[in-house]
Amino acid sequence: MSETKPSVMFACVHNAGRSQMAVGFFRHLVGDRADVRSGGSDPGEQINPVAVAAMAEVGIDISVETPKVWTLAGVQESDVIVTMGCGDECPFYVGKRYLDWELNDPAGQPIEYVRAIRDEIECRVRGLVVELGIAI
Repeated sequence: MSETKPSVMFACVHNAGRSQMAVGFFRHLVGDRADVRSGGSDPGEQINPVAVAAMAEVGIDISVETPKVWTLAGVQESDVIVTMGCGDECPFYVGKRYLDWELNDPAGQPIEYVRAIRDEIECRVRGLVVELGIAI
């Protein structure tokens, strides 16, 4: 990891649901004690409104976020890259630590379904924070 503070990138296809929820939880848990970024291989036009609603239920606002493409610079600057369903389109840079989280895509799903994805993401993000040695 970097000498200053850990850096994590969450990557998925559209950067509109899973990765945005992960960033929301990560920021909520660690604040500025770590750097976090996200991106997609084929960014959507907006954040999934059902993901926004599901996160609002737990007090985290991701409504101001916008989908963006992941960049090579962002990958290079990250200590850990967490991929979520982007397969061969996921960013890869030699020498980085990768985690592949198999999570269902919330796109087009009802809020009951998205809540389960949200809760799984929260659990995994909490585990990652502990692995990185960041106090919650």
